[in-house]
Amino acid sequence: TLFLFFSLGTGSSILSALQDLFWLSKSKVEKQLQIISVLQWVLTFLIMGVACTLILMYILCTDCWAIAALYLAWLVFDWNTPKKGGRRSQWVRNWAIWRYFRDYFPIRLVKTHNLLTTRNYIFGYHPHGIMGLGAFCNFSTEATGVSQKFPGIRPYLATLAGNFRMPILRDYLMSGGICPVNRDSIDYILSKNGSGNAIIIVVGGAAESLNCTPGKNSVTLKNRKGFVKLALRHGADLVPVYSFGENEVYKQVIFEEGSWGRWVQKKFQKHIGFAPCIFHGRGLFSSNTWGLLPYSKPITTVVGEPITIPKIDNPSQKEVDFYHSIYVDSLIKLFDKYKSKFGLPETEVLEVN
Repeated sequence: TLFLFFSLGTGSSILSALQDLFWLSKSKVEKQLQIISVLQWVLTFLIMGVACTLILMYILCTDCWAIAALYLAWLVFDWNTPKKGGRRSQWVRNWAIWRYFRDYFPIRLVKTHNLLTTRNYIFGYHPHGIMGLGAFCNFSTEATGVSQKFPGIRPYLATLAGNFRMPILRDYLMSGGICPVNRDSIDYILSKNGSGNAIIIVVGGAAESLNCTPGKNSVTLKNRKGFVKLALRHGADLVPVYSFGENEVYKQVIFEEGSWGRWVQKKFQKHIGFAPCIFHGRGLFSSNTWGLLPYSKPITTVVGEPITIPKIDNPSQKEVDFYHSIYVDSLIKLFDKYKSKFGLPETEVLEVN
């Protein structure tokens, strides 16, 4: 009877239904894993440094104080490591969690030109967005295949130096190839670490993050020339990078110039190095509620054509201005060439502030 049941087709229909149910369950599990992977990174970005500092202080006041004391001793011994290229871990960069992180949005890395391993590079990443999600996923993990797309190139994502004063967080950041965005660190990587290095600098920084909002493509660049001077001093080629969709994943309250809110943000930016933003994404359990999770909008990071930069030990302001203008033009051309491919109308103009 069972044989006839299956041979008549009813059984095969049930098996098909069970198979569909299995794949549906797998899809749901993968979606939850994507949410968890993004949530852990958001919490790392927002609170890991402060949380680890408080936990360490608490342990010092308990019977386990020796553990905290040993770590603090190690911290003193290891203090300058972030300034000397850090301590990257290919194992951490290849964690499966980053692939779920990538697929949540999804995030893509687009290569337009080859990079020579005999040269060093400074990538200018635009725009900052709220958290620089595309910059992290593409250059601090192997989720989008940066090492396969640019063989022989070692990417270093530069971020606030203050993050490397936070216990545990500093080690976590270094494991992904993240370095402080200061002169000592950049000088070391570009002059004492051989060739084939690429430092990714989010040029607009905190000032740019204050203006990011869905539907707006603007960069803070006109008066940002320090990265060009560094490139000239080391003879490192400049590479414009634009991430389409970076501004779409969070909604932010934009304070107008002259308002009390903007005044507070600028004071924080000036004295601490970052600007507090009032923003929201979606909720943990529903995309229709507010929360800390970013919206699952595509982010496509396009790496443009390298600009050959000569080595000038003491570049003049005129030379810095000249190569800065070339960089700005290259970034605009990159944006115009790819904007229609990634959902923007041909009439869209990149605003350079």
